[in-house]
Amino acid sequence: MTKLVLTLQYTDKEEVVLWMNTVGPYHNRQETYKYFSLPFCAGSKKTISHYHETLGEALQGVELEFSGLDIKFKDEVMQTTYCEIDLDKAKRDAFVYAIKNHYWYQMYIDDLPIWGIVGEADENGEDHYLWTYKKLEIGFNGNRIVDVNLTSEGKVRLVPNTRIAMSYSVKWKKSDVKFEDRFDKYLDPSFFQHRIHWFSIFNSFMMVIFLVGLVSMILMRTLRKDYARYSKEEEMDDMDRDLGDEYGWKQVHGDVFRPSSHPLIFSSLIGSGCQIFSVSLIVIIVAMVEDLYTERGSMLSTAIFVYAATSPVNGYFGGSLYAKQGGRRWIKQMFIGAFMIPAMVCGTAFFINFIAIYYHASRAIPFGTMVAVCCICFFVILPLNLVGTILGRNLSGQPNFPCRVNAVPRPIPEKKWFMEPAVIVCLGGILPFGSIFIEMYFIFTSFWAYKIYYVYGFMMLVLVILCIVTVCVTIVCTYFLLNAEDYRWQWTSFLSAASTAVYVYMYSFYYYFFKTKMYGLFQTSFYFGYMAVFSTALGIMCGAVGYMGTSAFVRKIYTNVKID
Repeated sequence: MTKLVLTLQYTDKEEVVLWMNTVGPYHNRQETYKYFSLPFCAGSKKTISHYHETLGEALQGVELEFSGLDIKFKDEVMQTTYCEIDLDKAKRDAFVYAIKNHYWYQMYIDDLPIWGIVGEADENGEDHYLWTYKKLEIGFNGNRIVDVNLTSEGKVRLVPNTRIAMSYSVKWKKSDVKFEDRFDKYLDPSFFQHRIHWFSIFNSFMMVIFLVGLVSMILMRTLRKDYARYSKEEEMDDMDRDLGDEYGWKQVHGDVFRPSSHPLIFSSLIGSGCQIFSVSLIVIIVAMVEDLYTERGSMLSTAIFVYAATSPVNGYFGGSLYAKQGGRRWIKQMFIGAFMIPAMVCGTAFFINFIAIYYHASRAIPFGTMVAVCCICFFVILPLNLVGTILGRNLSGQPNFPCRVNAVPRPIPEKKWFMEPAVIVCLGGILPFGSIFIEMYFIFTSFWAYKIYYVYGFMMLVLVILCIVTVCVTIVCTYFLLNAEDYRWQWTSFLSAASTAVYVYMYSFYYYFFKTKMYGLFQTSFYFGYMAVFSTALGIMCGAVGYMGTSAFVRKIYTNVKID
């Protein structure tokens, strides 16, 4: 067994490897199996072992196996039989099952993906046919491969106890496609740059302008009136003040900076949310600069690397907030903050892994990969989180609030039902979700269907819009809450922004039932498991962004008020 070092430049007659990757139902993109789990036969050429080149490749279930076909650079091959299948009843049943479920297979030549269909049934669904002839047409520019096309021919009826000859041919043609542009044929500009996509961005911008205007009006007009009224009250004597209008956000100045309930969990969530935001920002920027879709598993590998590298962000914001709220168990907070997201992702992945192992699917994560992920958590993420926590506690962990916190909490008066925190939380996520749900459709389609997402400029705009909308909505919600003399704004601002995740998860149900044709336990658990992880991570990020914006707003308005 020898390992092949893949090169992207070839000399004449140099070996070109055709890798067989996976096979699976067309409608279930993530339900994939090893190509040779179906009773296909391989060519007679010596086997070359393939090692997972990246962590992302291993996690995404890439299972490259050598086809055994003899292909040489610029060396044409006429139709040649490379092996024969002895079709007994068991093998026929396996092929019939695959054809009934619309099985497709994927191959790679020089990292370029090729897809082919296993076979087809006749109109009555009684007879089933296998495609036996792989007709490869490979385009080259200079000494590089820039294009690969597969045509499946040789339809043979599946009859038990017969021999089926599998054949292939290779035709080489000169191409004008540049090596850097060879993946362009896999992109779908008509889908991703549709007018609906542009309209949704424009629509979201209009929402941003409206919300920023609303917040500006509150800050300038309403608060100015409030300041004028409170300044006027400063000039009243005690009796006038007692008879006056005791109402508004100034009345809770002695409680507004009171530590939130469950500060350890709260600060861990804020730290994790800040880290997810920084990861999203960096990965999108990298994807805009580098075409990550051209390499297998590169997006996932990049995300894991960036997540590990940004761990100090989590420690800094989580640790400093916990210190400001008077927390003493900072080591426990650091551990919870460091492992909250990895535990959620790994827990879901390991649960789905059991189902993948039961199905013998290629998505089953190898034990070595699990160990590698655990090592990253313990030996990279945790130490970096510790560094961030220590910096956060020492640099910005002092509770320098503009108002003194009263020793006794102020009783919260009764208010109208729509001012209750629970109602504000439920309504807070609607507008942020409205600003991103069109983009969610494009992202879902690229992940759950056969599209390559490449418009990261759109994604960056949507991320910026989401953050602005989230901050504006939480500021408005917090202003109304404080005006009702309810000082429980920390969790309310976090949860009202985080409730976006609930709407995204509800949308994922709609997408599953009306936009896909997925079926089966494995694909369904994979879909809803990872959609829950995605929605939760999005919610934590939105919650942290909403809280950080609202915190700045609250600090600003109470700094400008004269407090006795």
